Amino acid sequence: MEKLNQLISLCKCLVSIEVNDHRNCYESVADYISRYESPEIDDAVLQVMVEHDTVVSLMFYPDTPVGSYWIFHYDIDMAIDEALSILKERQK
Repeated sequence: MEKLNQLISLCKCLVSIEVNDHRNCYESVADYISRYESPEIDDAVLQVMVEHDTVVSLMFYPDTPVGSYWIFHYDIDMAIDEALSILKERQK
């Protein structure tokens, strides 16, 4: 919870986490991911997502309700770590 609270405090707008939304539409992980424009997902991460039929999608708006980031993963904690890393990199 500490890292999630940190992410929320660093974002001026929405932070949203969805888990397994693809299952609501009876979609495969690959079909669900294909809906999004060129998501940057490491091949190893995508492979585990497919193997476990698990999609964690994390969307966050650090500055305004216009510019967002999307992270797709199989693990909530790792997705949050990635988001925090993006925010840290932006501060440089």
